[in-house]
Amino acid sequence: MNISCLSIVIPVYNEERTIHLILDKVKAVQLINDIKKELIIINDCSSDDTEGAILRYKDANPDLEISYYAHEKNMGKGKALHTGIEKAKGEYLIIQDADLEYDPREYNDLLKPIVEGFADVVYGSRFIGNNPHRILFYWHSIGNQMLTAASNMFTNLNLTDMETCYKLFNTKIIQNLNLKEHRFGFEPEVTAKISKVKDIRIYEVGISYYGRTYEEGKKIGWKDGFRAIYCILKYNLISRN
Repeated sequence: MNISCLSIVIPVYNEERTIHLILDKVKAVQLINDIKKELIIINDCSSDDTEGAILRYKDANPDLEISYYAHEKNMGKGKALHTGIEKAKGEYLIIQDADLEYDPREYNDLLKPIVEGFADVVYGSRFIGNNPHRILFYWHSIGNQMLTAASNMFTNLNLTDMETCYKLFNTKIIQNLNLKEHRFGFEPEVTAKISKVKDIRIYEVGISYYGRTYEEGKKIGWKDGFRAIYCILKYNLISRN
């Protein structure tokens, strides 16, 4: 399959200290088949100088296509993703967190099933493969596996990591979904809704994971786990839209 452009959707919140590091990593990636990169950065009303850091980086790198959008109030990661998905122009898009937990060099691993014509959606799993994984938070890993299992029961998918950040979508398909979750309920909602698309082809590849501690800036907590359970039930059993 011929792909001319990959949209990279990057939601950010209070990442002033590290945003330039992840942007450097994204910039350095050479995509297979000479696919171009379109960076879409959404600042979810950060309270630090994230905006200044992004604008300075954009000015210093005019060769990198960066579109920047700012929410006037904090609306949540999911809402930031809605904004980025709406603005995407590439045939495919991938979600990239602004922290350093995921490695942009692995974009090509996710793109491979797409360019070879096998997939419409590719999830990057932190629980399969031989790539490096930082050892952290036993109960988080158990929680992720339980949420993935619960999601699989309703979607009839056999994913190993529903909660992963790295999800690569056919842009037109995801833009046609009626996504509602503004915060961390995005993952179970989009999985439930993408699984209902007729003849959708979903693949999964192993990725590395360089997890952060809470002191290093990790934001997701136990309340988000309960929200995920609610969203699994809501978007698989109650709401069809």
